[in-house]
Amino acid sequence: MVQTSKYTFYSFVPKNLFEQFHRIAYIYFLLVLCLNQIPQLAVFGRFASLFPLVFVLFVTALKDGYEDWRRHRSDKKENNRSALAFVNGRFEPKRWKDVMVGEVLKVQADETIPCDIVLLRTSDPNGVAYVQTMNLDGESNLKTRYAHFETAAHIEAEDRRLEQSSISGKVICEKPNRNIYGFTGYAEIDGHQLPLGPTNIVLRGCELKNTTWAIGVAVYTGQETKVMLNSAGAQSKRSLLEQKMNRETLWMSLFLLVCCFISGIGMGLWLKRHEHELDVIPYYGQKYENQYKYYGKVGESIFAFLSSLISFQIMIPISLYISIELVRLVQSYFMIRDVEMYHIETNNRLQCRALNINEDLGQVKYVFSDKTGTLTENKMEFKCASIFGENYEDGGDLEDCIASPDRKLVTEFSCGFKWKPKVRVKLDPSLVRVLQDSKNILQRTPVHNYLLTLAACNTVVPTKVELSSSGNLEMEVAIAADEGVSLIEYQGESPDEQALVSVAASYGYTLIERTSNHIVLNVLGENILFDVLGTHEFDSNRKCMSVVLRCPDGKIKVLVKGADSAMLRKVSLSAGSMHFGEEHKDRVFSSTQMHLEMYSTKGLRTLVVGFRELNATELVDWQQLYAKANASVSGRATLLHEAAQYIEKDLALLGVTGIEDKLQVGVPETISGLKDAGIKVWMLTGDKQETAISIGFSCDLLTHGMKQVIINASDKQQCRDMIKAAKEAYVLDKRGRNQTSHSGAGASHSAIDEQRNGPKSVNEPSLTSRLMDFLQKIKHSCSSVATSSIESVTSQQGHILALIIDGNALVHALENDLEEELFDLATACHVVICCRVAPLQKAGIVSLVKRKSKDMTLAIGDGANDVSMIQMADVGVGISGQEGRQAVLASDFAMGQFRFLRRLLLVHGHLNYRRLSYMVLYNFYRNSVFVLLLFWYTLYTAFSTSPAITQWSLVLYSIIYTSVPTIVVGIMDRNLSPQTLLKYPGLYMSGQQNESYNRPLFWLTMLDTLWQSLVLFYVPYFTFIHSTVDIWSVGSLWTIAVVVLVNFHLAMDVEHYTWIIHLAIWGSIVATYICIIVLDLLTDDESLVHYGTIFHIAATATYWLDILFIIVLALLPRFIVKVVKLKFKPADVDIAREEEILKH
Repeated sequence: MVQTSKYTFYSFVPKNLFEQFHRIAYIYFLLVLCLNQIPQLAVFGRFASLFPLVFVLFVTALKDGYEDWRRHRSDKKENNRSALAFVNGRFEPKRWKDVMVGEVLKVQADETIPCDIVLLRTSDPNGVAYVQTMNLDGESNLKTRYAHFETAAHIEAEDRRLEQSSISGKVICEKPNRNIYGFTGYAEIDGHQLPLGPTNIVLRGCELKNTTWAIGVAVYTGQETKVMLNSAGAQSKRSLLEQKMNRETLWMSLFLLVCCFISGIGMGLWLKRHEHELDVIPYYGQKYENQYKYYGKVGESIFAFLSSLISFQIMIPISLYISIELVRLVQSYFMIRDVEMYHIETNNRLQCRALNINEDLGQVKYVFSDKTGTLTENKMEFKCASIFGENYEDGGDLEDCIASPDRKLVTEFSCGFKWKPKVRVKLDPSLVRVLQDSKNILQRTPVHNYLLTLAACNTVVPTKVELSSSGNLEMEVAIAADEGVSLIEYQGESPDEQALVSVAASYGYTLIERTSNHIVLNVLGENILFDVLGTHEFDSNRKCMSVVLRCPDGKIKVLVKGADSAMLRKVSLSAGSMHFGEEHKDRVFSSTQMHLEMYSTKGLRTLVVGFRELNATELVDWQQLYAKANASVSGRATLLHEAAQYIEKDLALLGVTGIEDKLQVGVPETISGLKDAGIKVWMLTGDKQETAISIGFSCDLLTHGMKQVIINASDKQQCRDMIKAAKEAYVLDKRGRNQTSHSGAGASHSAIDEQRNGPKSVNEPSLTSRLMDFLQKIKHSCSSVATSSIESVTSQQGHILALIIDGNALVHALENDLEEELFDLATACHVVICCRVAPLQKAGIVSLVKRKSKDMTLAIGDGANDVSMIQMADVGVGISGQEGRQAVLASDFAMGQFRFLRRLLLVHGHLNYRRLSYMVLYNFYRNSVFVLLLFWYTLYTAFSTSPAITQWSLVLYSIIYTSVPTIVVGIMDRNLSPQTLLKYPGLYMSGQQNESYNRPLFWLTMLDTLWQSLVLFYVPYFTFIHSTVDIWSVGSLWTIAVVVLVNFHLAMDVEHYTWIIHLAIWGSIVATYICIIVLDLLTDDESLVHYGTIFHIAATATYWLDILFIIVLALLPRFIVKVVKLKFKPADVDIAREEEILKH
C-alpha cells in the first residue's frame, strides 16, 4: 500500500502541534499564555488570552489538514485501483494495495504498472515490451524492456497445460533502493540462472504502450517501489528576509525585556517611596489581613515584570507569520496565472513548489545555468559529418533541392526507399555519390561502417506511423515483414540518438526492427538482420556506448560512439586497425581532429565514431566476461565496465558527428536583461570547451570585447600556478574587486548614479526636471550601466574578464586550499563558464559562492544532472524540458523555458521583495507603537499593567483591527508597472542593495515609531488631564486613534491604489468602530466598567479634534522625510515612478 500522507486521524493533533512549535515565537506565546493563567499575573481574561495563539494554530492546522486530506484522497484512489493477479490458476482482479511481492501480474495495453515488476513474457514473440515513463520522469518517448526467452517459453508451456495451477520460479535481486536507472538480480527458471538488469524491469507508474499485454512478477511493492523511494516534497528553505526578520525579532524581544525590566524596577521603587502609605492606598492595604495579596516590594516587582511581559506580548507580531504565508500564497497564484510565463507549446505554466522564498527572487545576484535543454532546446538537428577525414555539411532540405543541380540525384536516392524517416534531415550530394559509387571501396567502406554505427549503436525504438480510418495518426511497432512504404518515427531515451538514427535512415541505413536478440536494418533498400551479442550502454565513466553485432557474413563488429575525450584515447593509429593504408592514417586522424574542433567552434554537439572487428578468441573471452557480469548480483557495474574495456580499444576511427542544439527563443535577450539587472550569469555545462564558448557568444553571455582567462589543468600544481598567474596578470584593482564581490550593492548604486546624473549636489533641479535626462541615458546605455555596476576588475589592456575553466581543473580548484583563490578570480570576472563539469562539481561551485559571499544564488537546469546544483542554490528553478522531470521535482520553481526567468526575477521578484519587506517593517511598527502606548501609560499608573484599553481590544488589535489592510497592501500594492521594470532592468538592483529592508531602515522606522507613540499618548493625556473623563473613555480614544494612525501611515506609503486597497484601509477603521461599539455594549462583569464609554466621549468635539491632531502631528516628520528624500536624493525606482506618473 502506498501512503504519501503525513498524518493519521490519531496522530494529526500531536504531530501537527509538534511541527508548528518549531517556531520559537510560538513557544514564547505559549509561555506568555501560561503565565496569564496565574491569577496574580492575569492581565487579560483567561479566555481572551487564548484567542491569538489558538487562532494561529487553528488556521495553520486547518491548512495542513486540508493538504493532507487531499493526499489521503489521492492515496485511496491509487491504492484501490485494480490489477490482474495470477490466483488459483487464472488472472483475477486485485486491488493495488493488496498486491504482494512474488505475485505474477498481467498488464494490458495502455494500463499503468501497479508495482515494480520483472518481465516474464509479453505479447511480442521476442519478449519485447514498450513502456512510457512520463509519470516517472516526464519523458514521452517509448522505452524498450525485454523478457528473457527462457521465462517466456516457460510460461507459454504452462499455458498449454489443460489445468494451469501455478507459475514457478525464483527471482533474487538487490534490496529496494532509489536508483530508478539501475537494477541487479537474476532469475532461476527450470534450473537456469538468467541475469536481470534495468532492461528487464518495469517500474510502478509506467504505462504499457504498443504491446497488447505483458506478464511480470512483482519484486517491489507499495512504499518499497523505486518511484515511492524517490518521492519527496518541495525543498524546505528559509528566505533571507525571514532570517533578517528573526534577527529583528530578537532585537524587539530585548527591547521588550528592557521595558518589562523598567516596569518591574519602577514598581519596586514606587513601593519603596510610598512604603509608609501602603496601609491607606487602595489595593495595597495591609491592615485588612492582606486581602489584596501584597507580596512585598521584591515580590511585587517580579509580578510587575511578568505582568508587563504578558501585557506587552504583541511587541512580537504573532499575526505576521500567518499574514506572510497568506501573502506568499496569493503571490504564487499571481505568478502561476501570469500568461506571459505560459509556454503554449508544452502547455506549461510556472509552478511554485516552495511558497516560502518568493521574496528571494528579488535579490538574486548569481544565476548558475545549465546549457543543454536550459539555454538550448535539446531538440537535435544533424548538421555535418566527418567521415574518413572528409567533411560533409553542404546539404539542403529535400524541399529546397529544386534549384540545386544535384536535385535529381538526391531525389532519386531518397525516394527509392521503402522505409522513410518521419524526421527529414539535410542530405549532402557528395556523400550520396559515395554511397552510390560501388567502385570507390576506400571511401565507401568507412561511410558504410559510419552509418551502420549510427543506425545500430543506440537504444531507440522504431515505430511505424500510419493514417487510421478515422483520419488520425496511429503509431505501432515496426517490423521488417510490413509491406508497403511506411513512415518511421524513432522513440529514444536521448534526442541525440534520435537525430543520429534519423540521419542514418535518410542516407538509406534505416533501423526498422529491434528485439533483444537482433536488429533489422534496411540498407540501401535491402533488409539485413544483425544478431545482437551484447550492448554496453553509455555511462559517465566510460563516456561512450558500444554494441557487438554478428553480421550476415559472420564477422563480429564492435560499433562504438562517444565523447571525444574518451574515444580518442581508444583509437589505434596502426594501419591494421584503421582498415586502410599507412599513407592515410595521419591524414584521417589530423583531419578528423580539425573537423572536431571546427564543429565545436560552431557550437555543435560532437560524438566520435569508431569500430573494430573481433576474432574468435577475443569474442570468446569477451562473452565470458559479459556473461559473468550479467550473472552477478553484486558488483555487476564494475564487471560490465571491465568487459566493455576489453573490447573498446584499438578502434578504427570512422569520423565525427556534428549536431546542432538550437538556442531557445529569447535566450540572448534574457541573459542581456539579467546582466543589465546586475546579475552575474555563470554557465555550467558538461560540453566541450569550444562548444561552451561558442554557445556563450550566441546567447550574449560572452562578447568579443572580453578577455578570456582559460584555465585547463590536469594536476593540482598546474592548476594553482594558472590561477595565481591569472590573478597577477589581470586582477589589478583589489579594492574594486572586494567591493563588488563582497559588497556589490554600494558599488552598483554609485555606478548607476554616476552614469545617470554625474556627481550629486543638494542644489540640483527638481526630480521632474532631471527625469528626461535620466531616461535617455539609461535607455541608450543600459548595457554599459550594468557593466560598470557589475564589473570589478579589468585587465591591463582594459578588457572585461571572462573565466573559462574545465572539469579537470575544478577537481583541484574546489579543494580547500585552492577554493579561496578560485573564488577571488571567479567573482572578479564578469562571466564564468565551467565546461566538462560533473553534477557534483556544479553543486560544489554553487556551494563555494554561497559560503564565500552573502549574495543570493539561483540555479536553473532541466536534467537529472542539475538536481544537486538546484538543491544547493538559495533558489532552484527547473525547466520542463526534454530530459524528464527530475529537475522540476527538485526545484522551488519550474517553468517552460529559460526566457521566462527574466520576467520571474525582474517583475515578480522585484515586487514580491518590496511588498514583503514593507509588510515586515510595517508589522513591527504597528505592534510596537501600540505596545509603547501601553508602556507610557504604566509610567503614570504606579507601573501597574492594568490597561485603559479593553482586554478584547488588546487581543483583536493585531488580528482584526489592523491585519486586513496589511495583507491586502502586501498582495496588491506595486511601485512600478511590469512594463517599466522590464524596460529598465537596472531597477532590479534595489533588491540586491536591500533598499526595502535593511538595518538602518529598521532603526529609522523604530525611531519614527517612538515619536508616534509619544504623540499618541500625550495628546489625549494633556487634553483630558484636568477633566472628569474616566480612563476607560480615554482608552476608547486611544484604541481608535492608534488604529486610524497606523492605517493613515499605511495609506501614505501605498504606491498603487486600487478599490480593494481603499476598501481594506478605510473599512478597517469602520470595522474597529463597530467592534468597539459592540464591546462597549457588553454587560458581563469584566466589561461592565467600560459600558457605553464610546458613546459619551465620541459625542464631544475634543474627541475628533484629538484624533485629527494626533494624525497630523505623528505623521508630519515622516511626511517631511519622504518629501526631502524625493526632492534631493531620489532612488532609481523613485525616478522611474515619476516617469510613470508623468505619462499618465
